Amino acid sequence: MEPMTEEPDYSAVLRSAALRVTRPRMAVLHAVGRHPHADTELIINATRELVPDVSRQTVYDALNALAATGLVRRIQPAGSVARYETRVGDNHHHVVCRNCGVIADVDCAVGEAPCLTASDDLGFEVDEAEVIYWGICPACSTAPSPQ
Repeated sequence: MEPMTEEPDYSAVLRSAALRVTRPRMAVLHAVGRHPHADTELIINATRELVPDVSRQTVYDALNALAATGLVRRIQPAGSVARYETRVGDNHHHVVCRNCGVIADVDCAVGEAPCLTASDDLGFEVDEAEVIYWGICPACSTAPSPQ
C-alpha cells in the first residue's frame, strides 16, 4: 500500500476533533497516515523519528484519544495485534493474508454500505459493519513453497 502523498494539516485535524494540539499527537497522526494498518510498535518507532523523546505511554494515550474521537480507526483481525489507519468514516473493509499478515483496504462490495443491511437486525440500529476477508496475497501465492 502506498503511503499518503499529501500531508494534511494535523493541527487543524486535531482542533476539528476538539483535541489539544501537541507535538506527540501530531507525530502519531503523521505516523498512522504514513503507515496504514501499522501496529503500535511501528507507530512508536515512526513517531520517535519526529519526536525522539516521546514515551510509549504517550503514544498509546495519543492513539486512544485519536481513536475515541474518530480521527483514526483501530482494527484487530483475529490472531493479530491492534492496527491503526486514518481512513475513517466510509465503512470500508479489509483483506488479510493468512501467510504474511499483510492488510489491505477493500471497499464495500456493492456501493453505499450495503453491508449495513443485516438479514435480521434484532432491533439494533446498525451503523457499522466489520467485514474481514481472509486469503493468500499475490506475493505469497507466487512464492516458492519451502522444501
